[in-house]
Amino acid sequence: MGEKRPVSTLRVPATAARPSEPAVRRRAALGSFVGTTIEWYDYYLYGTAAAIVLGPLFFPDVGGAVGVIAAFATYAVGFAARPLGGAVAGHVGDRVGRKAVLVASLLVMGISTTFIGLLPTHAQIGVWAPVLLVLARLLQGFSAGGEWGGAVLLSVEHAPTGRRGLFGAIPQMGSAAGMVLASGGFWLTRSLTSSEAFMSWGWRIPFLASAVLVVVGLVIRLKVTDSPAFTALREADGLARRPVAEVLRTNKRGVLVTTGMRLGQNGGYVLYTVFALTYLTSEVREDGADVGLLAVLVASVLSLAATPLWGALSDRVGRRPVYLFGAVLTALFTVPAFLLFDTGSTFLIVASIVVAINLGHDSQYGAQGAFFAEQFDQRTRYSGASLGYSIGAVLGGGLTPLIAASLLVAGDGSPWLVAGYLSLLAVLSTVAAACTRETAHRPLEGLTR
Repeated sequence: MGEKRPVSTLRVPATAARPSEPAVRRRAALGSFVGTTIEWYDYYLYGTAAAIVLGPLFFPDVGGAVGVIAAFATYAVGFAARPLGGAVAGHVGDRVGRKAVLVASLLVMGISTTFIGLLPTHAQIGVWAPVLLVLARLLQGFSAGGEWGGAVLLSVEHAPTGRRGLFGAIPQMGSAAGMVLASGGFWLTRSLTSSEAFMSWGWRIPFLASAVLVVVGLVIRLKVTDSPAFTALREADGLARRPVAEVLRTNKRGVLVTTGMRLGQNGGYVLYTVFALTYLTSEVREDGADVGLLAVLVASVLSLAATPLWGALSDRVGRRPVYLFGAVLTALFTVPAFLLFDTGSTFLIVASIVVAINLGHDSQYGAQGAFFAEQFDQRTRYSGASLGYSIGAVLGGGLTPLIAASLLVAGDGSPWLVAGYLSLLAVLSTVAAACTRETAHRPLEGLTR
């Protein structure tokens, strides 16, 4: 049998297609925000741990810079699983519904993160320790690949007319909130334990706390409903049979531009929140990890306000101008950022990460939720947005710490190869955003408002 007709040719029941009620919108936004906060808390825990503890605990036979590279390699593995998670979640999300995928992704992420907190180290079980660590990281990546698309679409598709940018930025705030919890958890644990205790058992506490957070997230997320647009499409029998195949056949451009727009945004975020911790410690000052965690914590708190402000601004002036501002700033600021790092000044290090994150990154991330959703129609929106987001994450953020650590070694401790690499990613994102159509003031296909 052939594909179902597009929704524009179907008669959609009026009762199913009615706009979301304000209470339903608020519940969808809250469920998206809380769920993504917990998901990203779990995911960012690993990045922080990879920068400061996983090397010596799980790769002791290859110490020093090589051990750090090995730890960052396992970090990259999680990104490698994200396109698969995005494809599977996209298929189920476009066929069954957004809510079902979001509940499952939260469970998988919580279980895998708690498992990492219980893992024996290399000293206890030898080579099986890094093997199990990689398996847990793969599950984290698979879960993250499916989480983002559903959370953003749930919020965007419930959004009132003219406010998709703001509503799309609400689940994006979960990234900042998750980073606040992850960085704050590690910073607090390091502050309350000795160095020996932290390396022995203290690092496990933030991972084990995930079990409690997941229960809270599930209670909230189970109360969320699918959007009227998706419900209308399902009742009109207009769902795509093979949404991933359909979006790759009919809208390759959408997948390509969203992938490109992710490169500099995600690469910059990972460089400043993960790799910078290693760089500051190895090349700048002995307590560099603590200063870096403080800087990331400050920037993440500010992101809770900056992300929705950028999203709301994109509703007024358009998605492209806001996104291009962030991409260009990211490309231009990499060299100044490392110059500020190298001063060793706590204030200047914090200030540089605040500029990089709250201006360069957040302007892209705040507009991104609605911008990506608007590149795809209702039948394939989950699949298309998830693929672009996840593939871009692999090529941008997933490989960034590993490549940056290798470039730092190749540069004999000089950061300029690293700065050039991030600038290149940001230039590619600038080109992708410039080639993308403006969508802020156009109706979202499949919604009847």
